Amino acid sequence: MQSLKRKAHRLSSPKNQLKTLEELDEIPSFSTRLSDSGYGPIKSGPLEILQINLGYVCNQTCSHCHVDAGPDRKESMSRETMSQCIDLALGSGVNTVDITGGAPEMHPLFEWLVESLSGKVDEIIVRSNLTIIESNKKYHHLPSFFAKHRVRVVSSLPFYTAEKTDRQRGKGVFQTSIKALERLNDVGYGKEDSDLRIDLVYNPSGAFLPGNSASLERDFKSQLASEYSIVFNQLLSITNVPISRYLDYLIESDNLEDYMYKLVQAFNINTLDDVMCKNTLSVRWDGAIFDCDFNQMLELAPKLGAHTNVANFDLRAWQSRAITTHKHCYGCTAGAGSSCQGTIV
Repeated sequence: MQSLKRKAHRLSSPKNQLKTLEELDEIPSFSTRLSDSGYGPIKSGPLEILQINLGYVCNQTCSHCHVDAGPDRKESMSRETMSQCIDLALGSGVNTVDITGGAPEMHPLFEWLVESLSGKVDEIIVRSNLTIIESNKKYHHLPSFFAKHRVRVVSSLPFYTAEKTDRQRGKGVFQTSIKALERLNDVGYGKEDSDLRIDLVYNPSGAFLPGNSASLERDFKSQLASEYSIVFNQLLSITNVPISRYLDYLIESDNLEDYMYKLVQAFNINTLDDVMCKNTLSVRWDGAIFDCDFNQMLELAPKLGAHTNVANFDLRAWQSRAITTHKHCYGCTAGAGSSCQGTIV
């Protein structure tokens, strides 16, 4: 599972990924499932979260990464596009800016972006892989930088043991992540008497849905505290969406159809009012906008006519659009639901 065949992945271009999902004839389209459930097309709500993907450069190559990030990627947001994102954030009334990648901290303008938003929006989220903090001395200051600007840190930690974490993210990642968490705890993150928030992200390492999030959080907190004296605020449990490297894994392990059946069978209509595409705008490194970061990876454009770039963003059109869906959307509506903020119901 740790070493996927690159040949298989190169077949998974956005076009081929969509074709692969379409060829699953026994899986109804997502729009058909919505209609059969008495629910029409998903409509946008007020824009609350601006999610900015600074690029796909990363110091890791995780086996389940839906962004296909890694050290060999070159995509990186320009200063002009970043400035347009800042203007959008400050002019549209969003309350949260969610900064992601790749490893967003590796972007040369990352700190400038955070400083430009600090104190001007209610919340800044940075999605950190943790290991970047330990990878090079030039990143050792990041915990203090995050604390200074009251950044909410959201970090992936597939499990509370080295074996399962390293299997998904690479040898030695678990121990390096623990060291980074210690640095974050040292400046106040996760402490009871602190408003510095760090949340961990759990997603399954195989072809199954996550278990009960409350139970998982108790186990994570208990094990990390007893074994490493690590504390954190919340565990965000996220369902793997069948795209990019995770789609490759499902194909190579002959689990794609079974996994899709699991998602369809677990479809929960109660998740639809709060799926993240209703209140979130996803901006790609080149300024193109999408309903969510999964649609971004599949290059599924929003239904906005000409207004599909941050440079010509139209808030009124965005908040009145119908959302573009496909079969991968079953990943966000299965069981308790799944979003960048964790479970939905």
